Amino acid sequence: MSETTDTLPLAQSVTHAEPGDDTISLTYSDRLLRRRRLTSDGGTAFLADLPETRGLDEGDAFLLSSGARVAIRAAAESLVEIAGDLPRLAWHIGNRHTPCEIGPDSLRILDDHVLVAMLRQLGATVTPVTAPFRPEGGAYGHGRTMGHDHGHHHH
Repeated sequence: MSETTDTLPLAQSVTHAEPGDDTISLTYSDRLLRRRRLTSDGGTAFLADLPETRGLDEGDAFLLSSGARVAIRAAAESLVEIAGDLPRLAWHIGNRHTPCEIGPDSLRILDDHVLVAMLRQLGATVTPVTAPFRPEGGAYGHGRTMGHDHGHHHH
């Protein structure tokens, strides 16, 4: 007999508390959600049913109706590490509204052959890596950048 969403614990809110009672490892794209059936790293199935779509980060935790907290972890995924003239390269990445993780000696983005070709053309050294992706949040709000609107209109 399969489990229905009616019998699953609900996660209707997220807090900034860790450690949790369990963890869930999600890729960057999977950390943007509103409603989805999920399974924790420990095997607990639950239904995330948040009031609105939101980006989740490490350090956040789902609060389940059972009282358990499931801490969110960034799962390893295919990235590229970028070295070279970082301010210039970061400008070109940002100009394409591409999520970017900024380190002291390198940048990381999700592996994208079009961007990799552009970066190499700009003189970057680009190395494939598998690692958790933790990009910078948006400058005009919390979490990920969600479009260009930042509260006023350009004239």
